Amino acid sequence: MRVLITGVSGFVGSRLVPRLRRDGHELRGFARDAGRVGVELPLVVGDAVSGAGLAQALDGIDVAYFLIHSMEPLPSGGDGAAAFADRELTAADRFAAAANAAGVRRIVYLGGLVPREAPASLHLSSRLAVERTLLEAVPDSLALRASIVIGARSRSFRFLVRLIERMPVLALPNWRDFRTQPIDERDVIELLASAATAQLPPAAPRSLDVAGPDVVSYRELIERIRDSLMLDRPVLAIDPRAPASVTSRIAAAIAGEQHALVGPLMAGLASDLLPVGAQETASLLGVRLHSLDAAIEHALGEWEREEPLAAR
Repeated sequence: MRVLITGVSGFVGSRLVPRLRRDGHELRGFARDAGRVGVELPLVVGDAVSGAGLAQALDGIDVAYFLIHSMEPLPSGGDGAAAFADRELTAADRFAAAANAAGVRRIVYLGGLVPREAPASLHLSSRLAVERTLLEAVPDSLALRASIVIGARSRSFRFLVRLIERMPVLALPNWRDFRTQPIDERDVIELLASAATAQLPPAAPRSLDVAGPDVVSYRELIERIRDSLMLDRPVLAIDPRAPASVTSRIAAAIAGEQHALVGPLMAGLASDLLPVGAQETASLLGVRLHSLDAAIEHALGEWEREEPLAAR
């Protein structure tokens, strides 16, 4: 099939290209900056927020991957939260309209898990609004919802590794006991590739949770990464009175990461973030899942082949 991959300069998009190529698809990429694209494929340069280049990118396409997430810093001043949500939804609206006009058969979207027992954070709510927009525009579309992706280039995983490396004592606030199900990047890529051609039963949901087999608290996740790094980092449970906006800025500074990324990630740690039917989704899409420990070891090994890890 003729497949468009948006966000092709990003972590997931760049990994998806060789996987889809193995299936024999004819690929096209879409990105704002050609200089940031590290994979070889025909490319349309444009911007989903403004709509520039979308008609050209989607022309003749059968399946389009929407892998665009607005995590970069927002302009100073004004309501940054509202501007973020507006930008995300504007990009989704324009992409959905262009895909519908081009006769695209399916959009595949990668979003985030939705909490079941607490209100969704701003970013998770925005992901859900984007998902609804895309599914309504092209009815045969699929949305996959994932928690933390364990991979050498996953910014959430890299953030955790940097924190563990740089903190002699791992002081964890009260979100440490909430649970989630991280997923191996290899499994995410396989699930996304399968979603392009999957023939789902008519009654099957179009929003599918995906996750690895291990349910862990955030404390246990950090401890497993620490152990794989072979570090002696004691864990100190703390319950700070400082709001998440403060603790996330401290964590970002320690890890050397942008608060525009860390703030939204930590805002989503206010409850369990667990999937529904993730094993059924994996079976439906024909993907066997890696364990969390295998995912961590693979990610750290790939990281070390590209750049040194300060801890090992």
